[in-house]
Amino acid sequence: MPEARECVRYEKHGHVARVTLDRPQVLNAMNLRMHAELAEIWDDFESDDDIWVGVLSGAGERSFSVGQDLKELVRRVEEGTATSTFGSRGQPGWPRLTERFSMSKPLIARVNGYALGGGFELALACDIVIAAEHAEFALTEARLGLVAGAGGVFRLTRQAPFRIAMGHLLTGRRMTAARAYELGLVNEVVPAGELDACVEGWLEDVLSCAPLSLRAAKEAATVSATLPLDRAFATRYVWEERRMLSRDALEGPRAFVEKRLPKWTGT
Repeated sequence: MPEARECVRYEKHGHVARVTLDRPQVLNAMNLRMHAELAEIWDDFESDDDIWVGVLSGAGERSFSVGQDLKELVRRVEEGTATSTFGSRGQPGWPRLTERFSMSKPLIARVNGYALGGGFELALACDIVIAAEHAEFALTEARLGLVAGAGGVFRLTRQAPFRIAMGHLLTGRRMTAARAYELGLVNEVVPAGELDACVEGWLEDVLSCAPLSLRAAKEAATVSATLPLDRAFATRYVWEERRMLSRDALEGPRAFVEKRLPKWTGT
């Protein structure tokens, strides 16, 4: 992977990868360079077996991400090099996080401010969302003549009550972190000064679990979300098959019987 990145910071410590959108001067708006860098990062995140969980955040104290870099978009439209619709196939950074439907490692979104447009769509694509009290969420695309094409139209209507979701999609209205929590879109809301400690607490709990169990649970939950219950039970899940035959599947019960903490290997 290239060492020099302009728009994203990527750090790995132990079993945790931290991905930070790093354009705070424009509230972490996402340009094509950022998308290209993120694609390389997500490839590495998925392929590195020593990494069990990721944290996605935005640099600075004001914004997770305000979505697409509109100045860049205007320039590309005027040049005749840009149209936008659902998905990112054929564009830099494809497949983007919002379209990596087979990603089985858990992702925690650390939302420290604005999560608007594509920024909200990134949060919706994560598994656990922790927000500072001052965070705001919105899909503002319709106010700009655009559409929430990175999954916002599809994910918000699945993750929030349908009529509530439509109200936001058809108005671009913002919601507070507290409201997002009420709707089940956020796992926890804390004062800004406690955000990092809260994320670390969630990380500690995630890392106490067997990594293959995490991947099996995420895969099964996402794949079966729209299946009838009988088909959900009968469907083949790749990561569950790996977990079932793993050393960790024995290590967990053995550690419990021996009254000690398990030593997960991910194998």
